[in-house]
Amino acid sequence: MADYLPILILIILGFLFASLSFVGSALLAPKKRPTAAKLAPYECGIVPGIDPPTRFPVRFYLVAMIFIIFDIEVVFLYPWAVIFRQLRSFGLVEVLVFAVVVFVSFVYLVGNGALSWGPSKRLAGGMPSRTSDSTIARIGTPSEGTDGEQAPSTAPAGPGRAA
Repeated sequence: MADYLPILILIILGFLFASLSFVGSALLAPKKRPTAAKLAPYECGIVPGIDPPTRFPVRFYLVAMIFIIFDIEVVFLYPWAVIFRQLRSFGLVEVLVFAVVVFVSFVYLVGNGALSWGPSKRLAGGMPSRTSDSTIARIGTPSEGTDGEQAPSTAPAGPGRAA
């Protein structure tokens, strides 16, 4: 039992450190009071004029998972290939089990649409649109050209002009 005492003390110290870090952070951190200005998107002081893009598609994460799965498979198969003659039938069975697990995970990802890059499916309800409460109000009227910006043109958009 004396051999395990340092490990137990280390686990207790780790738990105490983590607990005290969370408690100290909760007590000493500034309190958040969200306002419309704090919740609004911010990019270099420019209020966005268009809606942000839709949510990032999950299929990008699925492709990343496929990459990680096959990367791990290569990492494990290379040493196996070096000593596979010494492992004999046990090594063959183990690598076949590993390959089956990798193949099942690949089939799962393909079944969830990881490799189908066609048009994305839209939800029936759709995403709620942004409101004026979610962006910072501009100071002054647009015709004044505040902050050195030019006032927007009222000319109709034609060929070669942006709308």
